[in-house]
Amino acid sequence: MLRLKSSDKGFEQAFRRLVADRRESDENVARDVQVILSDVRNRGDAALVDMTAKFDGHALTTEDDWRITPEACREAFDALKPDLRAALELAAARIRAYHQAQLPMDRDAVDETGVRLGARWLAVDAAGLYVPGGRAAYPSSLLMNAIPAKVAGVERLVVVTPTPKGQINPLVLAAAHLAGVDELWRIGGAQAVAALAYGTERIKPVDVITGPGNAWVAEAKRQLYGVVGIDMVAGPSEILVIADGQNDPEWTAADLLSQAEHDPSAQSILITDDPLFADTVADRIGVELAMLPTARVAADSWNTHGTIIEVTSLDEAPALANALAAEHVQLAVADPQPLMDAIRHAGSVFLGRMTPEAIGDYVAGPNHVLPTGRRARFSSGLSVLDFMKRTSFIQLDEAALRALGPAAIELAEAEGLPAHARSIEVRLGI
Repeated sequence: MLRLKSSDKGFEQAFRRLVADRRESDENVARDVQVILSDVRNRGDAALVDMTAKFDGHALTTEDDWRITPEACREAFDALKPDLRAALELAAARIRAYHQAQLPMDRDAVDETGVRLGARWLAVDAAGLYVPGGRAAYPSSLLMNAIPAKVAGVERLVVVTPTPKGQINPLVLAAAHLAGVDELWRIGGAQAVAALAYGTERIKPVDVITGPGNAWVAEAKRQLYGVVGIDMVAGPSEILVIADGQNDPEWTAADLLSQAEHDPSAQSILITDDPLFADTVADRIGVELAMLPTARVAADSWNTHGTIIEVTSLDEAPALANALAAEHVQLAVADPQPLMDAIRHAGSVFLGRMTPEAIGDYVAGPNHVLPTGRRARFSSGLSVLDFMKRTSFIQLDEAALRALGPAAIELAEAEGLPAHARSIEVRLGI
């Protein structure tokens, strides 16, 4: 675990190294993924059969080996314990309500020249969602990806998920039923992303691919951008907690480990103006780890990437937060709004001592698919807009064309495009 003090002479250099730490896939992953994508593009289903047997130990032989039916998803939902079913329904309802409020408005108006101008928003025809299997089988992620797609109006929603040794988390099936998933395929890894992008004999291609995954999945999405749309290239999870000494160290330690347990490459950072509080939190981390079933992963993350930064005043924190541009930022102070106002780059911000990041992962409503690796400087969390595209439209009558046409002709000729100019001139009789 790294300890830094903003008052130390070497702080700026050490902090720059922290900001520059990538914690993401290397060139070997990129080369491996390129081979996988090419294989799926060339051999289709045969490549999926070979790689699913190799990586997941699952044979794609019968139709049931390939797909999970809507009936099976409904049965999994019906079999849930009442409290768990109610929790899943609450999460889905809140996610749906939040994203319905994101739907953009069409525009259609006539300006002072008499030109009709506007834009309309339409959903993509088909979206593909990647749902991790194994250690990272999270029904919450399925809801966070599938519900915005359905709210946007996507007609064909396709989920791919690995089923190691043929096993799948029934909660994932229940979430698929609740979200209205249309197809659920038992394939995973970069090869599943390739199948969604290119299509195979069985699987029709989609227009947009979203959802979290390991380094190979993230790299596959990066390489396929342009063939399909993607939500983002996601890296390991991050949390930045900005806290004063009035917090309970137990709470803060638990908050930091909430992201550390995701992945050994995840990063948890605490910024505080209280040295004693920093020491107490560092000690409490060990106590919390001793109680966690996920202690091995969380300890690896904390010991390798965990950081505590002591500042003279929390007024220094926003500048540090903006440089880090973290996925999650918790403002554990009595009055978080001034800090919030000064933070420009963050995937999602959690205000006050009673708002742990974990509440946002499940039932708050805003999407938990967020930019990592400092990408919050230029990108946003998943929304309905990731499943929509805007088409502008223009309509002129003769009077409007006579008002605007001469200027367009001048510009076309200046750019050396006479056919552009000609298409206007013939209408104006020039």
